[in-house]
Amino acid sequence: MMFKDVYSTILLIFCTVIVTATIFDNNTKVAKQSHPVVAYIVLWVVLVWLSMVEGGQASLVGLPPIDMGLYKTSHPTSHKIMTVVNKGDTLDRYLMGRQFMVLALVFVENLCGHTIDTDKKVLGMPLFVNRIFFDTGLGIFFMTAMIGKISAQVNASRCMLDYVNNMFAYFTFQVARVIEFSGLLHCCYPVQMIFARASGQPLISKDAPRTIGQSIFFWSRVLISTAILAFSFAVTLTALVQGKTTMWEGVPAWLSIVLFFSFMAVVGMLEGMQIAFFAVANMTEEERAKSVWAKRTCDVLFEGDGRNLPGFMIGR
Repeated sequence: MMFKDVYSTILLIFCTVIVTATIFDNNTKVAKQSHPVVAYIVLWVVLVWLSMVEGGQASLVGLPPIDMGLYKTSHPTSHKIMTVVNKGDTLDRYLMGRQFMVLALVFVENLCGHTIDTDKKVLGMPLFVNRIFFDTGLGIFFMTAMIGKISAQVNASRCMLDYVNNMFAYFTFQVARVIEFSGLLHCCYPVQMIFARASGQPLISKDAPRTIGQSIFFWSRVLISTAILAFSFAVTLTALVQGKTTMWEGVPAWLSIVLFFSFMAVVGMLEGMQIAFFAVANMTEEERAKSVWAKRTCDVLFEGDGRNLPGFMIGR
């Protein structure tokens, strides 16, 4: 364990140093088009905000089963947030907006820290360093994973109340709600309805029935979101067929498309598992075991003191 902790820390420090050097060498998009200081500051603001988005999810998904009266005085901001989360379908809306925030923040982070010219040596080191950490994107990847994601999720899985007991968490929560309200991702709701019907489990909303006006507003956003998704698929698949993506040379178009959908399926499974595991973290063993496979998974995940949950988050 000591060996793994030490070499992982050294790897993170090394990646941080070379990414920072690349930024101040004007070798990233934002640094080149504006100023290295701007790129550097934005990079760290995005990383910190990403850590709140990721950790906040772990907290807000895991806290609903807990009696809010137990922490009303000790954690007033957490109580304030959960008062809203526990109303109607607010949690579902937050999760949708939060996922958009993650992707948007990672996109901005790549603009600030991803190398433009991978043949330009960093700190005078051999070019194989570029090939390993810049051509593959591992440099910025390790910073994102270790600083913005894993540390936040592991800490929040153990300290759910403390993690969101601040106004930064409250602000992030409200931004996620605004993003969901925009309707950009509303095409996911019909998918949820179809999945619920296919599984034989009726989808029961905690909200009051929609009025005619609310239904029109809801389904209009679904149509707009579906149109955006269809256009995005058309652009992406066309680019894959024409070889205009970052896929390795020599990989046939059909294989690129297969890999594209396969990776999306894997990412979807990981995201869904993450939500499910946080949701059952504070449930009793009887409440968790709804099926044989659910019981087997939970038995492994929460073995002992639940130490395997942080391990899953790191691997995920």
